[in-house]
This record gives sequence, C-alpha cells and structure tokens, in this order.
Amino acid sequence: MTAQLPYSSKIGLLAALGSGALLLGAYYFQYVEKLAPCDLCYWQRWPHMAAIVIGLAAGASFLQPRLAMVFALLAITALFVTAGIGVFHVGVEHQWWQGPQACSGRVPAGLSDAELKKFLLGARMVRCDEPAWKMWNISMAGWNAILSAGLAILLAMGVARHIRERA
Repeated sequence: MTAQLPYSSKIGLLAALGSGALLLGAYYFQYVEKLAPCDLCYWQRWPHMAAIVIGLAAGASFLQPRLAMVFALLAITALFVTAGIGVFHVGVEHQWWQGPQACSGRVPAGLSDAELKKFLLGARMVRCDEPAWKMWNISMAGWNAILSAGLAILLAMGVARHIRERA
C-alpha cells in the first residue's frame, strides 16, 4: 500500500513514526521506569506530538502531493524544534546556561518570608539541571536532540534529493 503513496506522504509518515517512537520512549521512562519528567522534558514532547499529527496529515493528503509536502516539511520542522529544545536542555544540565526558574532549583532573590514560603511550597521537585538517566554519558535530553535532529536531517535530505530529481 505504501508503494502507491506519493513521496511526500511517505516522508510525513516517517516523521510521525519517528516522533511516535521517541515519545513512546519518553512515556516508557516516565510510567515504567518511574522517572518523573521536568518542565523541559515536557517542552520536548509538544513538537513530537505536532510532528505525529502533521505527519499523519501528510499521509492522509496522498491525493494532493503538494499539500502532503507542506505537511511533511512542517513535521520535519517540528523534529528540528524538539532537537533544539533538547540541546537547550542539555546546556541546562551541564550548567552552560540557566534553565527555567521553575525547574532549575534556584530561589529568586529579594523575596519576603511569605513570598519565599509560597515559592517553596509551590516549587516542583523535578529539576531540569540534573539528568535522571544517562546512557554512554548522554542524557535523555541529549538522546532526544541527537535522534530528532538525525531523523530531521535524513528526511530533509530525502526531500531535497526528491526535489532535485524532479526538477
């Protein structure tokens, strides 16, 4: 069946499958391994969700290959976005730059006693600057950045090659 789909629909579906696999991995670590995600972890999930929906739209637009190509390119863009957020998260983990106040474990200066109490009681316990898991000294955020960017680059190269061949 996929042999009958236009190239742009196939690319969109590959983006959806790749993002789906990475998102399933994140859910596995959250619900099976019981590793609670931080705010930046959640931020990385949103572009994956978008890539899935938009990639499926590319697959469903098989009767309109140009529209499918627009959707495929948007899905690839979502993969680049989640890779960028992953790079930012890795920088926070390595203290190259500050992350969001809500998950970096830093207390704002100049708070009154009441404001400090309110801040501490409302603070999230999952820190963005401490990786919960690593493989080969690369955190989950790092793996998301590597795998998402790799997939996005491969798909973009495929689209570029396809466009050159048709020109």
